[in-house]
Amino acid sequence: MIGSRRLALSARLWLWLALGLAPLAGCATQTPKPDDLADRPEVQQFINEMVTKHGFDHTQLVKLFEQTRLKPDIIAAISHPAEGRPWFQYRPIFLKPGRIKAGVRYWDAHADDLARAEKIYGVPAKIIVAIIGVETRFGTYKGKYRVMDSLSTLAFDYPKRSAFFRKELQQFLLLTREEHIDPLSLNGSYAGAMGGPQFISSSYRHYAVDFDGDGKRDLWHSDADIIGSVANYFHLHGWQPGQPVARPAQVTGDKYKAIDNGDLKPAYTLQRIHTEFGVSGADGIPTEQKAALISLQGKDETEYWLGMQNFYVITRYNHSALYAMAVYQLANAIAAERQQQRIDVDRADTKMIKP
Repeated sequence: MIGSRRLALSARLWLWLALGLAPLAGCATQTPKPDDLADRPEVQQFINEMVTKHGFDHTQLVKLFEQTRLKPDIIAAISHPAEGRPWFQYRPIFLKPGRIKAGVRYWDAHADDLARAEKIYGVPAKIIVAIIGVETRFGTYKGKYRVMDSLSTLAFDYPKRSAFFRKELQQFLLLTREEHIDPLSLNGSYAGAMGGPQFISSSYRHYAVDFDGDGKRDLWHSDADIIGSVANYFHLHGWQPGQPVARPAQVTGDKYKAIDNGDLKPAYTLQRIHTEFGVSGADGIPTEQKAALISLQGKDETEYWLGMQNFYVITRYNHSALYAMAVYQLANAIAAERQQQRIDVDRADTKMIKP
């Protein structure tokens, strides 16, 4: 998907950088049209703000937006996300045997970097692997839209969240300038998420790390940087090393409904959840630890879970209980499959050495 490589710093590139923007492919031959995005007043205002606040070159930004294309199918996609499905339909998207086995292969291939990330940031390798598996199928699919097109479409043609996506568009232009990348060369999701971990632009700028030590934060080609950046993201959002993520819960009576409100942030101690609201299922966890009641629509009945702080941290990646539960269950499935494969190998080796 991401076909371009980092641009060589030629004399022409240095000129563009001096003007305040990474080079724009083909901009010299682009002929403005009456219906160009750059002609819209709100886009002109955005361009002026980027020039005034961040020192971009006005002419270069105009040429960039002349080459940017609005995509109506992006609006359709963001209006009907997978997280709108019930849990019993959402779960099978990610908990597939092929994805689980691919997770084991990815873990084995990058075991050293995963172990190092877990040691530095305290985030289990299985969680890091599961995030990459859910987001990009372990780097095999990173999106089909140009990020510039996605962010511009949502910034200027999606009023519901235009303010958010204008900020992300700003962050994207800053990011590509900092990393010396052509803004038209990068592909991503319909929402503008990029690279192996599918970071949005602000997350890339704030949480990406150079984990392989080559002087670059490359979330397209460096698995080490991808792994370290995911771990750093969770670390900085409050991951608690060694603490549980979630536990299945049982409810009695109807007092639990008072806390079954969709709030993902742990707000009540386990003791209070049990004694006041009739929810159990956290045996072995200190009763003073806080949790949130998570309800998921099963095929036949509702599933109830207790989500701890670490479950909440996963929802900072994607603000959805379904997403966090898919990551959690995929992580456990990959870890279990990997362990089973090692047991099978050990058994085979034992049989071979018997007289």
